[in-house]
Amino acid sequence: MGEPIEIREVKSPKDRMAFIKFPFWLYRHDPYWVPPLISERKEFFDPNRHPFYKHAEVALFLALRGGQVVGTIAGIINYRHNEFHQDRTGFFGCFEVIEDYAVAERLLAAARDWVKARGMDRLRGPMNFSTNEECGLLVDGFDSSPVVFMTYNPPYYADFLERFGFEKAMDLWAYALSTAGIQPDGTGLPPKLLRVVESVRRRLDDVTIRTVNMRDFDGEVERFKTVYNSAWQRNWGFVPLTDEEIEHLARGIRAFLDPDLVFIAEANGRPVGVSLSLPDINQALLHVKGRLFPIGWLRYLWDKRKIDILRVFAMGVVEGYRSRGIDALFYYETAKAAISKGYRMGEMSWILENNEMMNRLIRFIGGTVYKTYRIYDLPL
Repeated sequence: MGEPIEIREVKSPKDRMAFIKFPFWLYRHDPYWVPPLISERKEFFDPNRHPFYKHAEVALFLALRGGQVVGTIAGIINYRHNEFHQDRTGFFGCFEVIEDYAVAERLLAAARDWVKARGMDRLRGPMNFSTNEECGLLVDGFDSSPVVFMTYNPPYYADFLERFGFEKAMDLWAYALSTAGIQPDGTGLPPKLLRVVESVRRRLDDVTIRTVNMRDFDGEVERFKTVYNSAWQRNWGFVPLTDEEIEHLARGIRAFLDPDLVFIAEANGRPVGVSLSLPDINQALLHVKGRLFPIGWLRYLWDKRKIDILRVFAMGVVEGYRSRGIDALFYYETAKAAISKGYRMGEMSWILENNEMMNRLIRFIGGTVYKTYRIYDLPL
């Protein structure tokens, strides 16, 4: 028999750093894993710096064998989720483990027992920490790196979760769309899309679409918030963002945001739709190894110039303006801007498998599912 497995809740700065750095060891030979910035991870796990903790409880656990960290997991109670959905769901996230089911079993049991002791009747995940952050277990599409704000994991994680008793709750799809053969004026896009765009433009005399105004960044963030918490509210797993969470997200992406790739639809001066696409900075972070300083910054700046993948991160239209083709216009304008800037591929993610309208539109414009992420449930 091997050495016993110890499960220890993170209480000290030393343990928190061990929690943060374990994936760097686990994926040290994996060419597709993208190391996060350690400075960002420190902030993410700091209850005094990340606004999520203001409406949630989070417990971090380490699995150790012979004094060496062999796995991590977080137990999460998101009170805002439970209030919005009127349920008692606990979550797990930050699940990383060596290829040893005995270790995974102990970690999953720790998260299960922790949320159950707090009155939860379901364990759902992985969520890092909610659908507003990174979420989902990669179950298909392991042959490339994740794009910005998407997850990555080894194939054996799904087997471990299912052996423990988890069942699929929902799949999240990532679509790929190549820009090959498409010109900056839109030539080469599917003819059906071009006809739809032309028709929509003739009908939408009360709606204008513009790019984001970075000189009024705070005001634009407010407009995004107005649309986001309205347009997404009926989606499975949705949790409204607080003002502080939206401001935190905006600060995080401002440094690499391209205003030519962010669109706002307005009707009589009121925001009714938003489309936010982000350059895939994971391509620039891949070789930085978690630290920008002292020399990682130079590598980041060099690789940043070569980013050629775009992620359509968020796109939504408020009720009353859906089914009018605004989303088609967003995709059309995004495609034209992306092509003019040299992007070779766009990822549209993530899309709920039951979001029939969005899935139909993306397939209509030529997108194909190339990665699948899964959310699991475990009744308690």
